[in-house]
Amino acid sequence: MLMLPEDHKQAAAIERRRKFEEERKRRIFNDRQRLIGIDLAALEQQITEQKANEEEQHRKDESFEEQCIRDAKMALLFEKKFEEEKRRINEDINTFRAIYQRPENRLEFDLYDPDGLKKSLPARLLDDDPRCGPSSAQIFAGEDLANEDRRKAQRDQYRSWLEQQITERRAADSDRKATQKAYDNALLARDRRASELERMEQDCRRRLSEANLRFNKALAEEQAFQRRRDEAKDMEDKQAEIYNHLTGDMLTENSDVANSSFGPNRKIQYLYKGMTPEERNSVRKEQLLQIAENKAKYAAEAQLEAEWQELIGGTDRHAVLKDRELRRKQRELNKQILEQNKQLSKEQTRNRERAEHVIFTNVPTAAYYDQFNTITR
Repeated sequence: MLMLPEDHKQAAAIERRRKFEEERKRRIFNDRQRLIGIDLAALEQQITEQKANEEEQHRKDESFEEQCIRDAKMALLFEKKFEEEKRRINEDINTFRAIYQRPENRLEFDLYDPDGLKKSLPARLLDDDPRCGPSSAQIFAGEDLANEDRRKAQRDQYRSWLEQQITERRAADSDRKATQKAYDNALLARDRRASELERMEQDCRRRLSEANLRFNKALAEEQAFQRRRDEAKDMEDKQAEIYNHLTGDMLTENSDVANSSFGPNRKIQYLYKGMTPEERNSVRKEQLLQIAENKAKYAAEAQLEAEWQELIGGTDRHAVLKDRELRRKQRELNKQILEQNKQLSKEQTRNRERAEHVIFTNVPTAAYYDQFNTITR
């Protein structure tokens, strides 16, 4: 008999299970080992494998629960988006009905027109009144004097009705196309608005970055200017000190004699004759320059602080809205879990009552116990 590779694999598996069963029988039906001692290493290995399986199952359950929570959140977001889209479409439909489908524009409006009686005519106006039929008791036999005119008027009326129906059908098609076009324009406007908002946000961020860059650049330039000015002052101090040492004119009335060697703005008290107009003008100009620089610096700092506060406030509001949404979703999830637990509790109670009153009602006999301990399984 020809055996395929799959048959060899199956035979080897059967032989492996048979050997394992024989070893299990020798181990289980050994009274000494069963009553006196057990294989502690095997038990520890089984415990380790069982713990590993439980941990793996617990990890899988947690992963499954997290995936379920993510799917539930995504489902809620899609459902909310669908409801908003549905509400907007219903609003567009109601607007279209209020504008283009008014009651007075309908064909059957004359059947329930509240002013119908005011617009109605008398029962008979003339002898050839087409509204007066045999049951009207207005025209009797022998009075049909305008038969040809009446038939011609009927044909004209039929033609007029047909033209009116064609016109109304064309108007309805035009209104439907206009409605579809308005709906498409609304979708395009919404997409353009979203793109514009995104562009405005990016532009705001770019301007904030540019303002920060300008402030940093101005601060660096101011520091460089301050450093150059300090260096110039130091150089002037050194030159003034050298000049004073070279001249040594201490007894003249020259105001430069009172200049101290410690700096151009410091004077020797016992030689000081007062400030010159040039010095006073120079000091005033320097003070005005410092005042303007301080005002510009404070204004730039205040503007930057206001922009940061606005950005932080927007971030806080966004975080509060997100937190409220997450809390609401958590409450809804807790309600669903509570309802599921209640349903599971009811099912367990019914199963327990069924087991106690329906399944476990028979009493085991000796034949029931004799079927056990015949194999290792």
